[in-house]
Amino acid sequence: MKRNEARKQAICLLFEKIFNPQYSWEAIIENASDGRDLVVDEYALKLVKAVEENQEEIDKVLQEYSKKRKLNRLPRIVLSILRAAYCEMRYFDDIPVGVSINEAVELTKLFAGEEEAPFVNGILGAINRSNTQEG
Repeated sequence: MKRNEARKQAICLLFEKIFNPQYSWEAIIENASDGRDLVVDEYALKLVKAVEENQEEIDKVLQEYSKKRKLNRLPRIVLSILRAAYCEMRYFDDIPVGVSINEAVELTKLFAGEEEAPFVNGILGAINRSNTQEG
């Protein structure tokens, strides 16, 4: 499976988890596998687990850069995309930051519409610029 498809899969799983916080990741994945005949990609699973392990920090950073919109007011699919993209940017050294941002923008257009893409690009770009200045 291509990385792009694995990201889509991870974002869908993250989205499902938002609506079903009472379920474990294993249950979310099992339900998705049973309901959609989904075979979870290794990269998608790695990304989902990294978001889960670091969600508190991820959300703190995203909220810091989302000055005009609270995370709980964002479309849930946009929040899922932002979490996955920031997770890649922060924890996956083998993925170029530009690729993570571009993929997030394209997935936002696909899942949330063109109007949300500039917001996602702006948040992730600001985080990247801040990290570049610090490093």
